[in-house]
Amino acid sequence: MRSRFLSPGLPANSGFVPQGGSVKTGKMPEGEKTRQCKQEEEHRQKEEEREGLIEFYGSYQELFQFFCSNTTIHGAIRLVCSKKNKMKTAFWLTFPAVTLCTLNPYRYSAIRKKLDELDQITHQTLLDLYDYNMSLARSDWSTLSTRKRSSRSLLHHVQRHPLRRQKRDNLVNLPENSPSVDKNDWKIGFVLCSENNKDCFHQAYSSGVDAVREWYSFHYINILAQMPDAKALDESDFENFIYACRFNEATCDKANYTHFHHPLYGNCYTFNDNSSSLWTSSLPGINNGLSLVVRTEQNDFIPLLSTVTGARVMVHDQNEPAFMDDGGFNVRPGIETSISMRKEMTVRLGGSYSDCTEDGSDVPVQNLYSSRYTEQVCIRSCFQLNMVERCGCAYYFYPLPAGAEYCDYTKHVAWGYCYYKLLAEFKADVLGCFHKCRKPCKMTEYQLSAGYSRWPSAVSEDWVFYMLSQQNKYNITSKRNGVAKVNIFFEEWNYKTNGESPAFTVVTLLSQLGNQWSLWFGSSVLSVMELAELILDFIAITFILALRWFRSRQQLSPPQPPPNSHDNTAFQDEAPGLSAPHRFTVEAVVTMLPSYNSLEPRGPSRDGEMGHE
Repeated sequence: MRSRFLSPGLPANSGFVPQGGSVKTGKMPEGEKTRQCKQEEEHRQKEEEREGLIEFYGSYQELFQFFCSNTTIHGAIRLVCSKKNKMKTAFWLTFPAVTLCTLNPYRYSAIRKKLDELDQITHQTLLDLYDYNMSLARSDWSTLSTRKRSSRSLLHHVQRHPLRRQKRDNLVNLPENSPSVDKNDWKIGFVLCSENNKDCFHQAYSSGVDAVREWYSFHYINILAQMPDAKALDESDFENFIYACRFNEATCDKANYTHFHHPLYGNCYTFNDNSSSLWTSSLPGINNGLSLVVRTEQNDFIPLLSTVTGARVMVHDQNEPAFMDDGGFNVRPGIETSISMRKEMTVRLGGSYSDCTEDGSDVPVQNLYSSRYTEQVCIRSCFQLNMVERCGCAYYFYPLPAGAEYCDYTKHVAWGYCYYKLLAEFKADVLGCFHKCRKPCKMTEYQLSAGYSRWPSAVSEDWVFYMLSQQNKYNITSKRNGVAKVNIFFEEWNYKTNGESPAFTVVTLLSQLGNQWSLWFGSSVLSVMELAELILDFIAITFILALRWFRSRQQLSPPQPPPNSHDNTAFQDEAPGLSAPHRFTVEAVVTMLPSYNSLEPRGPSRDGEMGHE
């Protein structure tokens, strides 16, 4: 409560005359005078209620405002009371890392010739299998077929792994590596054989689209693995992909993102990673997050590898790699995607409560990623290490172990056969990777929910596309399918922590025991202490009595003869000075004989007779 001090010379309900003013008096009608008196009385009562000597606060805000304005406390309390203190930013939420990929594998200049050759081989394959004439941007198949090739050319390796379409009945003698479907269906796939061609299996698919993409991807990976320097594939095209970037209403720049290449998802850009100062969000909502306008035009760089249009987004922690296959999702062209997220932290009990790991140092799998331990990092590292051990080379999608090289069928002829066999064992957990890799004790996740709307709207698309064409040289014919907008923001200005606690601790156990004891015996802790004291006293008395009994047995037991002495004690000479004599207590029992004086003759005295005797 707070006190209000009034002037001592002026009552709280008194009126006063302003200086320099005059009061005019005159006669007033009686009714009007009564009404005016009532109004003055009501006004006086309201003033007394509002300006009492002791008042109470109407809300918590008033309470804290009065406290912050009148407190004499100095120091840390000012961090709470001050509205402009920047130290409050320590309680802001750290914005996660956001990775955005083009969903369009890039036709890099370093491998363009080999990709053209692979496209022409694929063109002829589709023509033979499906009678489909795929349009090519470069020379046709006839010019390619007349070109002289060495035995180690791309065509030689493609012919070793041909794409075939057969009836399922024709594959009875060839083991299959796919789930069973209808017998009458056609199956398409490619044959993989060991290095000596003694063991082969058919990597078959029920969908021709999946089979062609997998077959093309297999040869595409071999082309990428032949590049001696991975920097040759580092061709970033940020300005042509990201048209606009804003965070917390501020424009992003090149210092806020890093670039990497993904074999299937193309150029990828990670915002707010550890390369620069981390973004922090002070408020939830769409205006306090990351907003991007991206280009989603399908440039047909590699149409046989990418069959979707749009972009792929993933939200993850700064110290975790972006596994786009696991946690990412696609952004549709011509749509504004608003992604709200909630941060959740999971803290597990280690030690004897669970098999979680603190930092992965106790996991028997080497971490091949330059990031902290996660379960997915461990699983991929485990597969890559088994790949190097079994196949002699590393898979191109995962980091390269020390001393190893990526698989390439110009050097490792049968690596495809080894890889698909190993992949089947990996999924069946024959390798034990899912058993070896344990969950971390501390884990951060982001729960996402997305909303969609048309962007830009029909009434605003003209000026939006005009501004994009002026600023970003946007000249796409199909305008709506060429751009998309993404908003990523916190749904709430807090985060959730899921923790584990022991179901039974020592305190809980003692409490339960005390409850049961009180229920069945009707006693308290003091009674338990008394009972414990009784038990201890009983044990002590038992020990004392046992000790006395043992000593008494020793005293009453006869002396044992020396081990070399004879049993007949009559032949033993005892030295009187060598041993102490035994002391016996003899009790003489004297029995009085009966007197036979009557039988004796009378004569001299009894003493004389006794002496004579």
